[in-house]
Amino acid sequence: MTKLAGTKVLVAGAGVTGRSAAEALLAAGAEVIVTDMSQERLTALETMLEGVELVPGLTQPPAGTSLVVTSPGWQPSSPLLAASAAAGIEVIGEVELAWRMAAELADPPVWLAVTGTNGKTTTVGMLESILHAAGADAVACGNVGLPVVDALLAGRRVLAVELSSFQLHWAPSVRPQAGALLNLAEDHLDWHGGMEPYAQAKAQVLTGDVAIGWLDDDRVVDLLEDSPARDRVGFTLHEPSAGQLGVRDGWLVDRAFADDEPLIEVAKIRPAGPPGIADALAATALARAYGVPSEAVREGLEAFEPAAHRAVLVAIDGDVRYINDSKATNPHAAVASLRAFDSVVWIAGGLLKGASVEELVRTEAHRLRGAVLIGQDRQVIADALARHAPDVPVRVLDTGDDEPMTTAVRAAQDLARPGDTVLLAPAAASMDMFTDYAHRGQAFTAAVQELIGR
Repeated sequence: MTKLAGTKVLVAGAGVTGRSAAEALLAAGAEVIVTDMSQERLTALETMLEGVELVPGLTQPPAGTSLVVTSPGWQPSSPLLAASAAAGIEVIGEVELAWRMAAELADPPVWLAVTGTNGKTTTVGMLESILHAAGADAVACGNVGLPVVDALLAGRRVLAVELSSFQLHWAPSVRPQAGALLNLAEDHLDWHGGMEPYAQAKAQVLTGDVAIGWLDDDRVVDLLEDSPARDRVGFTLHEPSAGQLGVRDGWLVDRAFADDEPLIEVAKIRPAGPPGIADALAATALARAYGVPSEAVREGLEAFEPAAHRAVLVAIDGDVRYINDSKATNPHAAVASLRAFDSVVWIAGGLLKGASVEELVRTEAHRLRGAVLIGQDRQVIADALARHAPDVPVRVLDTGDDEPMTTAVRAAQDLARPGDTVLLAPAAASMDMFTDYAHRGQAFTAAVQELIGR
C-alpha cells in the first residue's frame, strides 16, 4: 500500500489507538469505517471525528474493504480479523500504518524503538530525556500513550517508540533505524499462543539498521545473533568488551560508539538498581546510535524522573517500608522487584496470562517473610509457594472482599517485622480487580496511608 486516498479502510477498535488511526486515515483521504463491540466507545467518537461511519459489532468486513487497521489487543483469532484474513484483506496495526505513511514523506522521521518484557516505558522515557538534552525534536510514543500516527501527524523529527509484542505482531514492515530488545520472559502467552511466537514478535524490533540487545539474557543474545541488522550492539551490567556498553568502576561506559568513554555515574541513575541501570544502558545505546553526544546522555539521564507505580516508597512505619511496584505486571518484573530487598512481605496476584511463577518462587523464596495473595490466579501462586516455600506464611484473600487492597495491606502489616518491606509486586496483570496497574497502585497507596494514619 502506497496510497490511501479513495480506499475503504476498516478500523477495528474505537479506543485511543482506533481514534488516532481513523483520524490519520481521514487526513490521507481514505473512506473510514470504525467498529467496536462497545456502543459507548463508538458514540464517543461521533463527537471527535466527522466523516467516519460507525458500525457496532462487525464480525465480517464490509464489501469493498481493502485494508483493516486493528487496535493492538485484538487477537488474530477474533472473528472479524479472522474473516478479513480469510477474505484476503490485509490486517495491520496503527504502528504499521504510521510506518507506511512515514515512508511516503520526502523527509520521514527517525524511529528509535524499544521493546522487551519489562522496562520499556522507563527506557523510552530515558531516551526521550536524552534526546531533548541533545536538542532533538523528539517525542515518546507508541505503547507509552501517544499513538505513533499522532506523533507523525504532528511532524516530530525523532520518534522514541515503545512497542509491545501486540503492536509488533501487527507491524510486519517496521524497520527502525535503531531498535533495542531489553529482556525476554514469559508474558502474554495466551495471546501469542506460546513463547516462540511471542519471542519472534519481540525480535521484529531488531530488523533495522542497528540492533541492540541485553547480553545478560540468553534468549535476547540468541535473537540478537540472528538479527539481519547492519550493526549489532550489546549492553551488559558487567564490564563491556569492545562493541558493547556496560558498567565499570561505578560508571556507565561506552565501548560501542566510542573507544572507551565513561558517560555517567551509576549512582546518579533513577530508578536505582539493576533494572534501572539496564534501562539506562539501552536508552544510551539507542541515543548514541542516533549520534547523541556523551554530554547529552549524562544530562538526559540526570534529568529523567521515573514514572509512578514503579518501585515507589509509599511510607515507612515502625521500620517497615511500604513499596508500590504495581508496574511489575508479570513474573519477570516481580523477580527484579523482589531482588532489591532482603526480607519481604509480598503482595501478589491478578491475571498471570499463562505465565509460570514456579521459577520466581523457587529462586526468591528465601526473601519472603510472608505472602498475601489476591486476584483471579492467587491460588496458582499459593500452590507454587506450597511447593517451593512451605514455611512461608501465606494469606489467600477472597476477591469478594469489599476493599481487597485494604484487606491485603492489613494482612501484610500483620506479617511484617521491623526491617521488612511490604512490597506490592503482583507478577500479574490487574484487570480482574482494577482498571489497570495504575489504579491498583493507587489503591495500595491509599490503603497504606489509611492504615498507618498518614
